[in-house]
Amino acid sequence: MDAKAKKLLDDAGRQTYAEEAGIPVKDQPAALWKLLVLANLLSTRISAKIAVAAARELFAAGGGTPRGMAGLSWQQRVDALGRAHYRRYDEGTSTRLGRMAEIVLDVYGGDLRRLPDKAGRDRSRAAELLEHFPGIGPTGADIFCREAQAVWPWLRPYVDRLALRGADRVGLPGDPGKAGVPGKDVARFTAGLVRVARDKKLADAVARA
Repeated sequence: MDAKAKKLLDDAGRQTYAEEAGIPVKDQPAALWKLLVLANLLSTRISAKIAVAAARELFAAGGGTPRGMAGLSWQQRVDALGRAHYRRYDEGTSTRLGRMAEIVLDVYGGDLRRLPDKAGRDRSRAAELLEHFPGIGPTGADIFCREAQAVWPWLRPYVDRLALRGADRVGLPGDPGKAGVPGKDVARFTAGLVRVARDKKLADAVARA
């Protein structure tokens, strides 16, 4: 593996954003639902740290499954977001999360493992389907796919624009394969690229490797 790629994984890619939020990296209904919630929360103009904290609060309140999220009242979701200081977007996000849960239940039978078949395991089609969820636009679809490639190998390598910006900042190729990164580490690698895209101090430390 490229020395700089190893430095990136060690300093910025020890965890994906899902793992940071306490979401198990598994191809299971609850884990994929939680990832979708996190992608929704990360899509707004708010810090990743606050979005991760908000996800944890929602899951602790009972929103860790589509049925559980749908069962929370609008105010309960707002309160959970507020405890994580997810402000300004809390009311609209509460509404979108409730609607998103209903769609997962109605269209996917509560199980997002059906999405790959619906998408024909085509990355562009998967992104289109994800954008049908309220609050998930191109950015949210990128976040979901970037993280889901840890358990859905057909997505690999998924390197979105923000990750490419990080690669350029630290002088790494945008293609993980060219940096010698094995498939099992690609999701962590791209998460690390996103972190250095957002953090100049961290990027400088990696770039010096």
